[in-house]
Amino acid sequence: MDASEACVEELLKNMGFKSVVYEPDGNVPPDFLVDDRIAIEVRRLNQNYGVRSRKRGLEEDSISLWQRLEKLGHSFGSASDESWFLFCQFSRPIKPWKKIEPKLRAALKSFKTQSVRSSGRVFTDENFEVDVFRSSESLEHYFHMGGSSDLQAGGFVVAEMLTNIEHCASEKLVKISRVRSKYPEWWLVLTDHIGFGLNERDKKQLLAYATRPAGWDRVIVVSPSDSGRWFDF
Repeated sequence: MDASEACVEELLKNMGFKSVVYEPDGNVPPDFLVDDRIAIEVRRLNQNYGVRSRKRGLEEDSISLWQRLEKLGHSFGSASDESWFLFCQFSRPIKPWKKIEPKLRAALKSFKTQSVRSSGRVFTDENFEVDVFRSSESLEHYFHMGGSSDLQAGGFVVAEMLTNIEHCASEKLVKISRVRSKYPEWWLVLTDHIGFGLNERDKKQLLAYATRPAGWDRVIVVSPSDSGRWFDF
């Protein structure tokens, strides 16, 4: 059970259902069966972007890029008397790491061997930039990840949620198509990784425009950090 499923399990139990069974039919839909009749599917509500014929969550790239930069930075060894933070800024499409890594490694090596070093940009490539800033104290490694900026993340929260609710609902509907007839009622529960629990004003605005996606008897959006903060339509 992942973090989203654990959040939804807590939500369902707090809603007062007597029976909440995880993966009643094994590693196939639904994720939960409630009171022997309501099938529940769970998904992260996240921002997505198109890649050929499919969509990817934005964090799929940002997490991978962070890990690779961190590994590259650590490969320069431990700090002696100074450390530098790495900050990257990027947008998609991003070149394959195998094309970026040799040039970035050379740029960091050149920076490290300079007699006089100062904060600023050390690497620029198509849709990808890296800056360095000196740490106020010596850290474990000479280069340490300090942060990243995904230029395609963000946007108007309510608009992003409406768009991605439709995407998530359609994606999940395809997944359950073969077993849809097995249970009389199907709910989709989305853990909100866009708004992270809307305030009352934004929730009211979203509900004014939201329509329940076809194929679902109920759609619930819940904060991933607080299962008590949820709304449905």
